Amino acid sequence: MPADTDHGRAIDPRAAPRGGASVTGGAPGLDQVDPALFRKVMGSFPSGVTVITTQAGGAPRGMTANAFMSGSLDPPLCVVCVAKRAHMHGYLLQTGRFGVNVLAHDQEVYAGHFAGRPVAGLAPAFKTMHCVPLLVGSVASMATEVAARHDCGDHTIFVGHILFMECAERVPLVYHRGGFGALMQIIDREEVPVPEFW
Repeated sequence: MPADTDHGRAIDPRAAPRGGASVTGGAPGLDQVDPALFRKVMGSFPSGVTVITTQAGGAPRGMTANAFMSGSLDPPLCVVCVAKRAHMHGYLLQTGRFGVNVLAHDQEVYAGHFAGRPVAGLAPAFKTMHCVPLLVGSVASMATEVAARHDCGDHTIFVGHILFMECAERVPLVYHRGGFGALMQIIDREEVPVPEFW
């Protein structure tokens, strides 16, 4: 059973949690923000593009997302952030499992298809692992079970315990400032040691 930090109650993100300091540590913050500026600032960080998937209502469901990251190596965890108003939010609460599919550069059509702009006649191929539908042809895919969820304003952070993962030598799709592109070839392909604490 996933841990639920809000216990079914709506939380004011500006309120201090019981027994601790506020998320901002008491520092002054913006009460209101221009949505367009917020998206522009966040979109300045280039990222990969994922499709979050789950099986609900007898069919595969998907949602395009770039709010994804690695969570932990031991145990293997990944993290996605989903808007509370999104259909996927309800699906994840219902199913308790989700997939993460990192799109390849030639899968841009899926990014729009699963972002509320369905493409007529498009029939994405899925394979099922641990009851989770995964997109065929992705750069990488993971099937996870929800291990925890945390309130994050108008979103919920879902932590997934990885049950299955795979990757392929494909070029990933990249999102930056409202546009899609492909990753240019890295000049120095020598392996760079990653710090153990990463």
